[in-house]
Amino acid sequence: MTGGDEQTDPRRTELLVPAGSLAKLKLAIEYGADAVYMGTPDLSLRSKADFTIDEVIEGIGYAQEHGKRVYLTLNLFSHNRDQEKLPVLVETIRKVKPDGVIVADPGVFQLVRDKAPELSIHVSTQANVCSSLSVKFWENQGAALCVLAREVSFSELKEIREECPRIKLEAFVHGSMCMTYSGRCLLSNYMAERGANQGNCAHSCRWNYKVHARLKDNTLREIELNDQNRELFEFLLEEECRPGELMAIEEDERGSYIMNSKDLCLMPRLNEFLELGIDSLKVEGRNKSFYYVAIVTRAYRMAIDNWYRDPENWSAEKYLEELHTIPNRGYTIGFHDGRLSHHAHNFESEKSLAQYEFAGIIVDTDQSGVTISVRNKIVAGDVIEFIPPGSRRTFLLRIYQFDDPHNGKIREEVSGGGNLHFKVLFEAFDREETEVVRKTLVPMTVLRKDRELNEQFRCRVHLDSVSQKVELGSRTQGEYVAARDDLRESQSGDPRPSRYKAARLGKEGCCGKGCNGCLIFTYDPAYEKARGLFRLGNIGQKLEADMREDLSAKPPKALPSSVNTAARRMKN
Repeated sequence: MTGGDEQTDPRRTELLVPAGSLAKLKLAIEYGADAVYMGTPDLSLRSKADFTIDEVIEGIGYAQEHGKRVYLTLNLFSHNRDQEKLPVLVETIRKVKPDGVIVADPGVFQLVRDKAPELSIHVSTQANVCSSLSVKFWENQGAALCVLAREVSFSELKEIREECPRIKLEAFVHGSMCMTYSGRCLLSNYMAERGANQGNCAHSCRWNYKVHARLKDNTLREIELNDQNRELFEFLLEEECRPGELMAIEEDERGSYIMNSKDLCLMPRLNEFLELGIDSLKVEGRNKSFYYVAIVTRAYRMAIDNWYRDPENWSAEKYLEELHTIPNRGYTIGFHDGRLSHHAHNFESEKSLAQYEFAGIIVDTDQSGVTISVRNKIVAGDVIEFIPPGSRRTFLLRIYQFDDPHNGKIREEVSGGGNLHFKVLFEAFDREETEVVRKTLVPMTVLRKDRELNEQFRCRVHLDSVSQKVELGSRTQGEYVAARDDLRESQSGDPRPSRYKAARLGKEGCCGKGCNGCLIFTYDPAYEKARGLFRLGNIGQKLEADMREDLSAKPPKALPSSVNTAARRMKN
């Protein structure tokens, strides 16, 4: 993507991305991951892992061919029934030769160390490593790396780095915030009989709940809750499908911690991790979509590379905008500052929201056009953003027709679902240089389209944005309350979602999006102002203005002293 060999510099922080399948492994690597982690149902906590041993071998080979690393998960909590198969599993892992194995159980750790001493062992986040004391313990056992718990603040991370200079450290920067310590959640087991630590989490923390308040003495006296008398009350949760089943909420002066439906996003603090020289930054989401893997990997890849090029002028804003194009529940910096604020919780909706939707992915290309696996409905005239792997450039192209390879018919509307493939000829695109498109739109290019949100959803997006800025200290609580009131007002209106209908006028008309400029947009004087705006920044291209530049030609700036110091420590 950018810079080639500079990404393999051992001094640079590693970007570690989940691989839920062989196809996602390849996608993550193509979009810029330095390393991927994966597992099979028998080898890890992921009961839904979509890997066979043959695919694991193929995935490791693919990664090594591209100069990337693969870590296998063996982070089960072992029971007596696992004792017979564990030695076999360890021997299997030994044969496929991954770059490391991720372990949580001390007994499994010892087994791997004894049976496969050549394997690099990484201590899983499931082991709840929260202090330098724990890190030193695992280092003494022979661990090469510790994945720190999500609950570790950045100040604690700095202390751990200083006190444990030789062992590698890994921290989560993006993905779901699991309830309780580092995903060891009992709620799913309790409410749905689905083990979270067997990779089968029901996400009970994201269900729809009502909050009830009642007097602790169970009297029926009516009294209005306020700050002066709140100690007289107790608070309970009632899940939508379990009426009458009330669950008590424990709360202290720091807030309530039982539910957290926002997603972790440490992009605003990414520079701090890079300055410290943390060894690996981890993205959560082995069960996420192809779109999630591609966009998250691309955003963090570009953010990391650009920080190394120019740390003094680095800003997270453009990358945050990009991350908001994927489904999310609002973003939080989690425990980064030492504690969760109530802005780390989403009280307004349990549903994910995105301003864009995954339109499809290119599965093949030839001289005449591209074959697209369609994931959501596309209609003739839609403006689609093509996001190729390994490139800073994206293309806004308007599509007018689809060739159905099954019957040879021309279609003007296609829907996702199943394994539906449709061909789009290069000649069906608006005025883009065909040769440039042909060379750039390679297989694994993801497609997205923007979607207009109704008033309720727009208010929700605004509230999430304000909430995040309050958490980061750039907005006030009053602004958050105002945004929340706007959302509540919008919810009291028509709840039915409205679907956006873009202008689809064909080549003789213009939708005004400026996608490569259809003839009217390019030449009509009425669009002069619009043309000027699009020269400053195209709609959909959410990242920086230099996206179209080949920055690999620019020599990277000297690394900050803190990074060099960390590198020397590791070398010694």
